[in-house]
Amino acid sequence: MVELSAIADVLLMGLRLVLFALALGLTFISFQAYNQKGGRRLESAFIGFAFISMGVALTTISTQITREATAETATYFQVAETIPFIVGFSMLYLSLYR
Repeated sequence: MVELSAIADVLLMGLRLVLFALALGLTFISFQAYNQKGGRRLESAFIGFAFISMGVALTTISTQITREATAETATYFQVAETIPFIVGFSMLYLSLYR
């Protein structure tokens, strides 16, 4: 019999992959809009979505790495994965209020 935790791990990894694909899709669409029309607002939005995509990727990677890591190492990874989200959402905020 397959363990329930193994099924949950596979499901979670699949959901994270979908989340990353959606984030990359938003980044690609915002890049196309910036490429076609230009402007500082679209540039800021593209940069914001790019950093959010990077944050999603780092979250997925760090979750796999820190499963067997020490608490201190896990904390460093959590800080590293939070920074792209802060930059990304700041750039989106900036694009809305320019």
